[in-house]
Amino acid sequence: MPLPRLREELDLLPGPVLDDGQPSWTLHDPVRHQFLRLDWPTFEILSRWSLDDAQAIAAAVSADTTLQIGPAAVQQVARFLQDNQLLQPQAGSARQLAERLDKIKGSPFKWLLHHYLFFRIPLWQPDAWLERWQGAAAIFCSRGFLALTLAVLTLGLYQVARQWDVFTASLVDNFSWSGLAAYGVALVAVKFLHELGHAFAAKRQGCRIPAMGVAFLVLWPVAYTDTNETWRLTGRWQRLRVAAAGIATELVIAAWATLCWALLPDGAWRSAAFALATTSWIGTLAINASPFMRFDGYFILSDWLDLPNLHQRSFALARWKLREWLFDLREPKPEHFPPGREAGLIAFAWITWTYRLVVFLGIAVMVYHFAVKLVGILLFAVEILWFVLLPIRVELAAWRERWPRIRSSRRSRASAAVLLAALLLTVVPWPARVTASAMLKPAEVWPVFAPSGARVDALPFREGDAVPQDAELLRLYLPDLQMRRQALLARVEQLRWQAAASGFEAESRQRLLVNEQTLAGAQSELASLDTEFKTYAPRAPFPGRLRDLDPDLQVGQWLSRKEKIALLVRDDGHWLVETWLDEHDVQRVAPGDSALFIADGPAAHAIRLKVKSIDRDASRVLPRPELAVQFGGHVLTREKAGQLVPERAVYRVSFEVPANAIEDWGHLSWRGQVTVHASWEAPAWRYLRQAAAVLIRELGF
Repeated sequence: MPLPRLREELDLLPGPVLDDGQPSWTLHDPVRHQFLRLDWPTFEILSRWSLDDAQAIAAAVSADTTLQIGPAAVQQVARFLQDNQLLQPQAGSARQLAERLDKIKGSPFKWLLHHYLFFRIPLWQPDAWLERWQGAAAIFCSRGFLALTLAVLTLGLYQVARQWDVFTASLVDNFSWSGLAAYGVALVAVKFLHELGHAFAAKRQGCRIPAMGVAFLVLWPVAYTDTNETWRLTGRWQRLRVAAAGIATELVIAAWATLCWALLPDGAWRSAAFALATTSWIGTLAINASPFMRFDGYFILSDWLDLPNLHQRSFALARWKLREWLFDLREPKPEHFPPGREAGLIAFAWITWTYRLVVFLGIAVMVYHFAVKLVGILLFAVEILWFVLLPIRVELAAWRERWPRIRSSRRSRASAAVLLAALLLTVVPWPARVTASAMLKPAEVWPVFAPSGARVDALPFREGDAVPQDAELLRLYLPDLQMRRQALLARVEQLRWQAAASGFEAESRQRLLVNEQTLAGAQSELASLDTEFKTYAPRAPFPGRLRDLDPDLQVGQWLSRKEKIALLVRDDGHWLVETWLDEHDVQRVAPGDSALFIADGPAAHAIRLKVKSIDRDASRVLPRPELAVQFGGHVLTREKAGQLVPERAVYRVSFEVPANAIEDWGHLSWRGQVTVHASWEAPAWRYLRQAAAVLIRELGF
């Protein structure tokens, strides 16, 4: 059968030499402004396309070159040309072309979905302007300017290191509405210059720049430059210069802006330099340099490896490898690479999938929280459908096509068994353990402290001494309090004399009731003062031992207000372990459950415990700072008004320590890890319950 005819306006350009040494060519479709890379066999076939016969073309190629191909290769090239719309329309093909157009457009929902995820708006045709300004832009590509910028970067980073506290403080201060507006203006300016860097670099290599404009990625605007003509370039380093020009432009801006921030005085210009510097550094390192999205980092890596369509080719290789791991289908590889490069491409594909999943889920959550709730739910569902479920559906469709071979493969049965076992392991209850940091301390401790600034007047006991019940632990002297008591005693004595003498005179008898009331008030005040005096001479509420007493504390020494003096520990051998667990863990623990406490430290003491009690109400503050995350514990807290407030609801759980289980460990309290043998639970149940709780909470809008 005669072969279809090629379109006459197609251009065939020389391409770079491929990694395996064979030459390549670039086919340019000027109508759609697309470039297609052709290998040597495809070029030889197209060169003889005028023979109009697959058998004749294959024979001519085999005779004129060292290639040995058959008619099937020619038919494969014909399908490639047909799929990419590189053939002239044939008679009666209008219906097929209309069907293809409808397929490309898709349904209105698909069109809306695609334009929500990504669309472009060209705003400017800069080719002539770039040609006029090419000479001025060449200054920024000179070696002298590069050396000067490196010197500026070194000096700027040195100055930032010297003023690091001021730099970080400026970063925090800019988180305001005016600061965010400045960042927005800086971001627009930097991204415009970024795209100009691409445009000038491509123009310098002789490429045409037909358009610049704004692209919208999930409704987020980003600038873009049409540099498709870089496919004309045969040198890999030429394409690398164009791909890296945007990042290089931002780094130059960041270097000069950093030095300007360090040298300028405080004011609007310094704030503008700070916004330019931080925007350029963060935008370049965090976004543009990433090879996992189709930003500059991807094209730089693609040109560095000389692998066009790097994502698609690595994805195809990773999908092939996944099928081989799961089913051992022994299908031919999509492409052949050296073993090291093949493993790297497969790993790159998996990392890209994971990165995109995290990024798109984050975008979906942001859309949900910052948009109208109903719209947010719809957009969240769209992104999960498009970026997560659709790729899975495509892969499952590929498995369905291979189902007869998958079903007959021994590896498939082994993979199914492993998958079934993994599912069972997630739904079958397992004996669970709850592990958390905990504190071991005596069951009853009474702190001794100074109520206010006072002087030590008596100190009858020392560190470790046995203290009987009701014994005076120490006596403090406060001159102001003593003077108030003496003055009050004198006043009470005077009022008593006046009350006793009231019966001798008529005038005094009339004031008897007033004197008695004044005396009662003074006596009540004296009783209150005596009660306060008792706090300066504390007595032991129970028998015990005095611990943590400052060995340098002496009689006559002055103490500050609320200063800790010692601890009275009940001397009966009873100890207690306590911890705080969140809502999920505390539901799996019940009084009577066994536990094991292992103290921190080189000795690693271990004690068998029993759960004694569980608080029914959540703790508003964490009384044990040692259990907070910032001090090495497990409870996530934030500081508020000098107290540690848990970020989530936590409940106090106390454990009973067997009698005489504590030896002399050398410390009054120990931090360690407590492991509770909790109730059995399926691993998947926790995540399902959490998802249900979030769903119920968010549906309350």
